[in-house]
Amino acid sequence: MRPPAFWGASPDAARARALATLGAVYGAIAARRLMRTGAAAGAPTFVVGGFTLGGSGKTPTALALASMLSAKGRRPAFVSRGHGGTVARGASRRVDPDRDDARAVGDEPLLLARSAPAYVGADRLASARLAIADGADALVLDDGFHGAHLASDLALLVVDSGFGIGNGLCPPAGPMRAPLDAQLARAHALVLVGDDAPGEAVAERATTHGLPVWRARLIPDAAAAASLSGRRVVAFAGIGRPEKFWASLRAVGAEIVETEAFADHHVFSAVELDNLRKTAAHAGASLVTTQKDAARLGRAGLGIATLPVALAFDDPSGVDAALGRALASTSTI
Repeated sequence: MRPPAFWGASPDAARARALATLGAVYGAIAARRLMRTGAAAGAPTFVVGGFTLGGSGKTPTALALASMLSAKGRRPAFVSRGHGGTVARGASRRVDPDRDDARAVGDEPLLLARSAPAYVGADRLASARLAIADGADALVLDDGFHGAHLASDLALLVVDSGFGIGNGLCPPAGPMRAPLDAQLARAHALVLVGDDAPGEAVAERATTHGLPVWRARLIPDAAAAASLSGRRVVAFAGIGRPEKFWASLRAVGAEIVETEAFADHHVFSAVELDNLRKTAAHAGASLVTTQKDAARLGRAGLGIATLPVALAFDDPSGVDAALGRALASTSTI
């Protein structure tokens, strides 16, 4: 489903109020879950979470952490439940990016596996231990903050500055995975992507919890950006907040003639892709989508352009020092 409009920062107050009691119950349960202690995996564990349902920048942040760990001489591996994939209900295994598809392992693990080994399965502890047995000496989770799965040596919360925390309520009244203060209490640092007012307000609240705020930006791939500059495109995406993707395309100079937004993790049918191609052909435009959507498309997406982005920290030295401290305080088995 697409997030309802009243989940945003300027909500339909009447609808939000009508659902607020249910949201409070959801939030209380989620807050108690956050208090649980996960099992130690046996290697330094770095957990990335987002305050809200939908896209916040967790996957680019996880990729950036893995790259920094590799630069330190570590052998990082990603551990994921594999949202949307059949393996999410089964035994742990390593993702093969050349043979697996998103229906089996989920779109995010496929994307992650192109940068470092990625492991998926219903039991994250089993996946973590399999990764360690295969030689990993650092673990990165981009979907394990809100459950008592693995103990973290460094837990980060990512916020998209353009959206912040929406209306600040929990489902079904709003997008929050748990109450704001309950989430901040479990985190070690906040990653603020961008510098818009909604995110700045969250950053101010994080400082009252004593959390460092690591500012970052999503940087488009230079070659892809150059190829899209001045090009007429029909953009489509099935991600949490597709508006961010449209903005990125405009920022690199693409001329968007039409957009199509689908639900997060949407599995595209042959009919939908055929209709998108017809729309682009009629407009004299090219189709473009996100890397995450392209992972779900597989071979069906051949010929569709993407705009890869990478997360860059404004002060990478501060993040690198925090990684070093976390590594020094833990030991592998």
